[in-house]
Amino acid sequence: MNGILIVDKPAGWTSHDVVAKLRGLLGERRIGHGGTLDPMATGVLPVFVGRATRAVEFMENAGKEYEAVLRPGLETDTQDTTGRVLREEPVSLTRERLEAVLPAFRGELEQLPPMYSAIKVGGKKLYEYARKGQEAERKPRRVVIEALEIIGEHEGDFLLRVACSKGTYIRTLCADIGAALGCGAAMAGLRRTRAGVYTLAQSHTMEELLALGREGSEALLLPTESVFAAYPRVTASAADEKRCRNGLAPRVSGPEGLFRLVSQSGEFLALCRGGEINSLVKSFFEPVPNTEREKKKE
Repeated sequence: MNGILIVDKPAGWTSHDVVAKLRGLLGERRIGHGGTLDPMATGVLPVFVGRATRAVEFMENAGKEYEAVLRPGLETDTQDTTGRVLREEPVSLTRERLEAVLPAFRGELEQLPPMYSAIKVGGKKLYEYARKGQEAERKPRRVVIEALEIIGEHEGDFLLRVACSKGTYIRTLCADIGAALGCGAAMAGLRRTRAGVYTLAQSHTMEELLALGREGSEALLLPTESVFAAYPRVTASAADEKRCRNGLAPRVSGPEGLFRLVSQSGEFLALCRGGEINSLVKSFFEPVPNTEREKKKE
């Protein structure tokens, strides 16, 4: 069983909870996810099954898109509504005033990771320090906010659409916007609407998957190749297919940069890098079982 299942993660579940449940449902030990979501968050969680787990590393640099609820006038120790309240006061924030500060948070910016995060400092995760009431030294990280706009408003809260680079903390973004406003703010809700090339339209709820069972859920697996949909597709010659299956780079005259190499029957073989000298970035084909190899030798 190989492929990618796009899950609409429910609130209250960790990303690890989803993986653990799917291991039991699918009967497959090799399962990983492409981008952690906090328990309060919902939305797109790509889950990689079987040999597709070899592609998880390529999700690390994938951009994400979210819908986040910003609550002005609230500050907590976790920068969201699950934390201990540090300051709370009624605020009458207008859309125009919020719009005025958003340009400063578009493009490249430095973001200080929150204490309640899994980043390691001195061999310990930051949240381990935070739970003991300790503060650890953190270094700002460079992130990119590709899009930031107001898409809704309800009872004083504002719904933001955020498209961003990897490593962006949306709750920190909300807290920083609150600081710029002078009234403070916290994140009151978060839904991931896109992770890399995958969107909510392709996702399935855990209730749906559990109702479908193993066979029904397996039928929803997307091909591993879908991770690399943005890269050109090149068909290998018989000789290049053989080279690839033996761990060697193809000699095909491929395009500059990354490209997908497929067999003449359409099987996804590998992600390659083209140039003066081609290189094999990662192989994804299913190896021929030893018994079949022995038969071929005969």
